[in-house]
Amino acid sequence: MTGRRITVDVGAVAHGGHCVARAEGRVIFVRHALPGERVVVEITEDRHAAFCRGDAVEILDASPDRVVPPCPVAVPGGCGGCDWQHATAKAQRALKAAVVAEQLRRLAGLEWTVEVEELAGGLLDWRTRVRMTADGKGRLGFRAHRSHRVVPVDGCPIAAPGTVDAVVGDTWAPGAELEIAVDATAHTHVTEIRGRRRRTARGGDTVVERAARRDWRIAADGFWQVHPDAADLLAEVVSDWSGLGQGECGWDLYGGVGLFAAVLAEQVGPLGTVVAVESSPSAVADAERELADLPQVLVRQGRVERVMEEDLPAPKTVVLDPPRKGAGKAVVDAIAARAPERVVYVACDPAALGRDVAIFAGRGYRLENLRAFDTFPMTHHVECVALLTHPTR
Repeated sequence: MTGRRITVDVGAVAHGGHCVARAEGRVIFVRHALPGERVVVEITEDRHAAFCRGDAVEILDASPDRVVPPCPVAVPGGCGGCDWQHATAKAQRALKAAVVAEQLRRLAGLEWTVEVEELAGGLLDWRTRVRMTADGKGRLGFRAHRSHRVVPVDGCPIAAPGTVDAVVGDTWAPGAELEIAVDATAHTHVTEIRGRRRRTARGGDTVVERAARRDWRIAADGFWQVHPDAADLLAEVVSDWSGLGQGECGWDLYGGVGLFAAVLAEQVGPLGTVVAVESSPSAVADAERELADLPQVLVRQGRVERVMEEDLPAPKTVVLDPPRKGAGKAVVDAIAARAPERVVYVACDPAALGRDVAIFAGRGYRLENLRAFDTFPMTHHVECVALLTHPTR
């Protein structure tokens, strides 16, 4: 069926940057479409009996939310990085809100009204960290959707100045991958990756970021939020919802370089304790150095589920920011066994959030509050912060 074209009516948005259509008794996950449209779909992948994937290659009846994508390669067969360039900003946030609500309903059994909040700066020029790949001719570009094929580009409208524009004019070794970051001081840093080898190609291996009223000097190829306002905003929500006071204890799981640990440390003061847990040795090294002025922070390196088996002080509040797959049953069970009053869950994947909220519910925790943020405009990604509380604690 791959390559075949079918006319379909597009239904609801689904998690992953596409909408659902149906034809001949099968589901089609359609990219480059919007709910309510009638489109011609070209099937791009057909590997499952129940569903296939396709691109909307012709719009017969357009949604009023449709716009012309600002990027020439944000089209069928083009770059796979953006999912919603063909939708207005308001429509993008509504689509993401619908996905978060649907995942909570389907996976956690919760009916929750979701609003995805807009960040300052709009849809363009926001992404401060970018990964690019050189094609067979050494031209830099991005991968096509669900493919290793490199789509060469001359620029990227969502990338912040000092990232893509700083490297696309150069020729690189075929197959090389670059991690490009522009930091809070407007300096560009380029790390070149060839197989398992990494080298600093430009700008030094340490970036300077600013968030939570602190300067952070961290590895250029380490993790940091890609939207310039995201780190501060998430830290603010964690601060608002932690419920911690002087002398109390909080945990920061999957703590990275210690952003949330710094926030919690300020709340508990010198007589309190914050346990920060992170598996990456380089992130732990950054955290130990950057939080050296906060002796109440205990940084532990290792897998979260294993470190929690140690004799750690009991937390009043646990903050966790797991990877895209979520925390999972073992981690949730270990947190619940320590009986914190509050859990502040920072989630970059709505499905993982829904699964973990359901596990927490089975341990007596209820979802008390949730905020969602459009920290990745033009893409299907959305950042959520959930507050879970236990009614008996």
